[in-house]
Amino acid sequence: MDWKDLLAKKVEDGTLDREEFVQDEASKDNDKKPQILRVSIDRKGRKGKTATIVEGFTCGDEELLTIAAKLKAKLGTGGSARCGEILIQGDAMEKVKQILTDMGYKVK
Repeated sequence: MDWKDLLAKKVEDGTLDREEFVQDEASKDNDKKPQILRVSIDRKGRKGKTATIVEGFTCGDEELLTIAAKLKAKLGTGGSARCGEILIQGDAMEKVKQILTDMGYKVK
């Protein structure tokens, strides 16, 4: 018996009201602390080429890919997103900080 079965059983028994559970989950999402992102420049392992790295994302992979796509489009550069970090080609540290701040993130 997994957690979904246990939860369904509690809802059926009346020990847990479904609306309360849904509200509690929604309020947890609203109470999240704002993410603090770190932007840095890296050249190691890139044959001397510069890359801007944004670390500290706690969102899912889909949202991370969306954010990376917005950054790449606004900067006109390439890059990638994986494992909770976004890599932007080139030295665009100040521009990335400004764009992320405009998007509502706290950046260091």
